[in-house]
Amino acid sequence: MFLETIKLAFRAISRNMLRSFLTVLGVVIGVAAVIAMVTIGNGTTAQVTAEISKLGTNLLFVRPGQFGPGRASTDARKFTIRDVEAVRDQIGGLRAAAGMNQSTAVAIFGSANRSTTVIGTISDYLVAQDWLLSSGRSFTASEERGGQAVCIMGETLRRELFGSTPAVGQKIRVGGLSCEVIGILAEKGQSGMGSDQDDVVIMPLRIFQRRIGGTTDVSAMILSARDGVSTSKVQADVERLLRERRKIVAGRSDDFTVNDMTQMASTLTGTTTLMTGLLGAVAAVSLLVGGIGIMNIMLVSVTERTREIGIRLAIGALERQVLMQFLVEAVTLSVFGGIVGILLGLGLAYTAVSLMGVPFVASPSIIALAFAFSAAIGMVFGFFPARRAAQLNPIEALRHE
Repeated sequence: MFLETIKLAFRAISRNMLRSFLTVLGVVIGVAAVIAMVTIGNGTTAQVTAEISKLGTNLLFVRPGQFGPGRASTDARKFTIRDVEAVRDQIGGLRAAAGMNQSTAVAIFGSANRSTTVIGTISDYLVAQDWLLSSGRSFTASEERGGQAVCIMGETLRRELFGSTPAVGQKIRVGGLSCEVIGILAEKGQSGMGSDQDDVVIMPLRIFQRRIGGTTDVSAMILSARDGVSTSKVQADVERLLRERRKIVAGRSDDFTVNDMTQMASTLTGTTTLMTGLLGAVAAVSLLVGGIGIMNIMLVSVTERTREIGIRLAIGALERQVLMQFLVEAVTLSVFGGIVGILLGLGLAYTAVSLMGVPFVASPSIIALAFAFSAAIGMVFGFFPARRAAQLNPIEALRHE
């Protein structure tokens, strides 16, 4: 009996294919919008997480001055090498601690030249950033202490200056400084801000201060906590130590900022997840619109087929059979719309993430939820027209023109 009801439902739907297509279009658009928005949002969240992980693990960035709405202050006293050493020696749980300065200069080798980022730091910087070397070596302690003219290059800079020529052991000029290339960094790619992380040259902090920066200041510190150590505790310990070293009295605000990348990562991923949820909720509204469209068309169908319903009831059809017939028609329309919407939504999402350069992260739970919701839409919005058809008076229905 149920199989016969399904056959009748498909026969009724196929009588007017254009109207049936326009009826399910709302459901198709709604399901496609929900799946596309959530998939794109998931991809964006995954991209943010991946970009933050490129910076290193359990990271804290320490900078002089306060930054943020209403509290920007970049005139604060810079750090010194002794501050960095104090943090490294007195803060427990650190895997690496490095001071760093940064500038821009032209790197030259032979007839090739390129404007690049120059970083003055120590070997702990590579440890904190989880940055491996593809060839060569890192700085030795004596090179760091004596400020030897040695440097490590990123892959982009190496390719632009040397091409297929081996770079390790060669000398390049960075600004007014001639330095020996002792290592090549493993490729990291672009950062979340779109800058090329491999377009860089790194040299010992002391030689940078003497020849590039012209000052003994340290503009920032990068710290990495050991696995299992709370970055929040390390952050509190660093803040307490720096307040003491910078002689900040109780009640006065810090003149430095310690940023915990773990907290920043949680905040960013939380924000993208919230935005994904909001976009999905907005897109879900179109599903309700599609459901109203189904109800509207089913009411029209009941009116058009009143005489047919009267004949069925007059020859012995039960109310529940008529109710089931129209309910199956509504659910069939919405389920078909849900399937098409899922395929369309995944296609749109794949195209969008390919253009945006973010991962394609489809959510099986959202796909299942969207499909179930589309079926529920057909059942809920199809029930009233089906009930109306089932409750028709056979005599009145037969009189209907």
